[in-house]
Amino acid sequence: MTIAISQGFACRTHLSFNLPLFNRVQKARQSFSVAAIESLAESVNVHKEDFRISPARDVNGGNDDCKPEEWKKLCSKELGIRTSRIAKPAKVVLNVLRKKGYEVYLVGGCVRDLVLKRTPKDFDILTSAELKEVMRAFPRCEIVGRRFPICHVHVDDAIVEVSSFSTIGRKFGRKSKSSMRKPSGCDEYDFVRWRNCMQRDFTINGLMFDPFARIVYDYIGGMKDIQKAKVRCIIPASTSFAEDCARILRGIRIAARLGFRFSRETSHYLKEFSDSLLRLDKGRIHLEMNYMLAYGSAEASLRLLWKFGLLEILLPLQASYLVSHGFRRRDKRSNMLLSLFASLDKLLAPDRPCHSCLWVSILAFHEALVEQPRDALVIAAFSIAVHRGGSLSEAVDIAKQISQPHETSFHEISQSCYAYTKDELMDEVIKLADSVKSALRQLTDENIVSQALIQYPQAPQSDMVFISWALSLKVCSMFDCVKRGRNRRFVSNRGGEIDYESLALGRLDEVRDIFGRVVFDTVYPIQLATQ
Repeated sequence: MTIAISQGFACRTHLSFNLPLFNRVQKARQSFSVAAIESLAESVNVHKEDFRISPARDVNGGNDDCKPEEWKKLCSKELGIRTSRIAKPAKVVLNVLRKKGYEVYLVGGCVRDLVLKRTPKDFDILTSAELKEVMRAFPRCEIVGRRFPICHVHVDDAIVEVSSFSTIGRKFGRKSKSSMRKPSGCDEYDFVRWRNCMQRDFTINGLMFDPFARIVYDYIGGMKDIQKAKVRCIIPASTSFAEDCARILRGIRIAARLGFRFSRETSHYLKEFSDSLLRLDKGRIHLEMNYMLAYGSAEASLRLLWKFGLLEILLPLQASYLVSHGFRRRDKRSNMLLSLFASLDKLLAPDRPCHSCLWVSILAFHEALVEQPRDALVIAAFSIAVHRGGSLSEAVDIAKQISQPHETSFHEISQSCYAYTKDELMDEVIKLADSVKSALRQLTDENIVSQALIQYPQAPQSDMVFISWALSLKVCSMFDCVKRGRNRRFVSNRGGEIDYESLALGRLDEVRDIFGRVVFDTVYPIQLATQ
């Protein structure tokens, strides 16, 4: 018989400027009620004809088509942006700063996502207030960062990032390699906003939204590139990536999540500057990799990393796996590694991420199977045993009842017809758990990683290890439950509900649960059971 859902897995499922200039305008607006953003965000009639200024160009050029972008202000209501999509912590910060007379804007990817009617991962706020003034406005707030400081405002359990025009203006003055002159016919406000937008990475991240006036400012062609589903650097890509090579990884993450393509110039320099990632701080790499793999777009991220020659720098062992199986740069086929992450993606979203220990455990599990393929029944029993730390004996009993077909196209699954006894199957499951721990040690061993692609001389040689020792220990502890002897009784997980707070915090019960689901649903996909 087919294993019952209740028994196993319920889920298939950035110019300095005269600050008082801004403040004078704000003090004239304090008669507004600030109980909630919605009450302030009255509809305004804003049209493209109201706001057409041909801005000065960066002397080095910038856009692929070399045409100055038309400055635009757009009515957010006409764009379909609903202030109800703004998270409560961000609303609190916006309201407090606005009530004190400061300009406040939502900036970056959250505006892009609101335009696309997607759930933003987080909300970044830009204000005319100095950071010290932001500190005085909130009881739980600290300034972080030395070179380019921002404020972390704590609202309940959330952290809202707040940057200041003045801080970003000083950043601009230090980093700019070209001069920008003020366009004729533009006022100081537009000039300040424009220069801020010019410090961002990609055009689609360069939109600025005033939720009180309900105006979206587009100075750099962000809306046009959203309509074209294109990721394009604001300044020349060679300059952008030379200034901050982490933009390469952010670009991959954005394109993967949105399904966007890169402009020709941006695509070229993604590959050209790939080696610069070796100079990036490992903590930063881990952060960017977590954004890629823990927020519901892991499979697409891995495909793009491979396509642009970045996977062999970041994850040489996984790149070696793809090479050994003849996987081409633009290959549309799948394999077990990609299928595991596709299964994980079905359970996650930008506002429902997992802890990094989950995707690291999937990498280690897959590497263990690459080293030694296993019988599907062994993998099934292993996944059930890990699932919520259940009893190994009961996991084996459940696995032996499975009658649905398993995936047969993966090289990592051996096609054995051996009839295991219960004790033999338990031994094999324990061996697999030990192999996963061993594979994890390989992922964190620079010597082993550096040898992963040694047989492919054309590949860049990388000993990149960004998985910390503490994280590897946490992942190892996930599999301590796979052992003989007395263990807590297997319990199915609340009818398939996922505790996303626990999952994001990395609580072992929840991480084990999702790990088990991902592995089981990859080896025993539901579509095979229904055919």
